[in-house]
Amino acid sequence: MTGPGDGDESDGSVLPRRLVVRLLVVLTAASGCLDVFCLTRLGGFFASVITGNLVQSGQAIATADARVVASGAAAVGGYALGVAGATLYLRRVRPGWGRRTGAVAVAEAVLLVGVAGGWVGTGARPGYVGGLALLFAASTASGMQSVVTISSGVRGASTTYLTGSLTTVVRSVVLDPHRFSAGAGGISRLLALLGGAVLGGWTLRVAPLWVPTLAAALVVGVVLVAAGSAGVTARRRRR
Repeated sequence: MTGPGDGDESDGSVLPRRLVVRLLVVLTAASGCLDVFCLTRLGGFFASVITGNLVQSGQAIATADARVVASGAAAVGGYALGVAGATLYLRRVRPGWGRRTGAVAVAEAVLLVGVAGGWVGTGARPGYVGGLALLFAASTASGMQSVVTISSGVRGASTTYLTGSLTTVVRSVVLDPHRFSAGAGGISRLLALLGGAVLGGWTLRVAPLWVPTLAAALVVGVVLVAAGSAGVTARRRRR
């Protein structure tokens, strides 16, 4: 007898690992773009870099800056909520990108589309309260993405916080230079984060209204590719 979510791996819906690795690279690029947007337009906080957010919050508490403290709470609280919700939904699912993992990715995409819509709808001027709401939603989406990544079946992968990825890559090269290729996935995601941040920063300069839309589009693209691949797999199994 199977429990909720256990069917993901038995019905052929799990995506091939090679495809999942590529999808995670795109999600990392989306994180870079989203974090640039949140950091520069939504009160100086990241959607996913909780270490930086806690440092910023500590500084705000020390200086009794209530508005900045509230922004920090929105960023950290939203991320925690996203992690908690996605974890509860995927708690009985084995590692691998199956139907439930895809559903969480869809929810993340919906949140980011909402962020983009809120930003565009206010003409890039959401005000303080509106900005808090957008930051909270973006951070919630990032928390959900972190759980999607952990549940994807790619060991040690991260698409939101990459300090550990850089540490692993450098340690691997120092301890055994011949195994440099083993860290290729981490290097790809590090470069994707940088690339996403560059793309987001450039878009902020030329078309600031569309930066969150760009991040949302990347995640929507991941969802569509994952759904298409799952559909192809299911049709092959029925033949």
